[in-house]
Amino acid sequence: MLLAHEKLTLNGVAEHFKVSRPAISKHIKILTECGLVRVEQRGRERYCEARPEKLDEVAEWVERYRKIWEDRFDALEAYLNELQTTQKVTVQKQASQIKTKEKKHVRKKRSR
Repeated sequence: MLLAHEKLTLNGVAEHFKVSRPAISKHIKILTECGLVRVEQRGRERYCEARPEKLDEVAEWVERYRKIWEDRFDALEAYLNELQTTQKVTVQKQASQIKTKEKKHVRKKRSR
């Protein structure tokens, strides 16, 4: 994050991106509403400062759901593996049936 190393004015932030100053202001506003950035008015300038400690709340929330997500992904992986195995067996059976039919057809032609 750009603001993790130093406080910057809105113009200072905007200089690092190829988007308009109003777009930067909108992004900063959202980050401020989330508590991830603090804006301080000093004279005519508004300085932006990162508040990385707020990311701890996000990390805690994610951690609560990590086990659920891992369990669901493990279940999905097991299902997909089972499905893949079933499809391989089905394809092998079909191939075997085709070979058997071909052999019978060849025998019939020879016996004629």
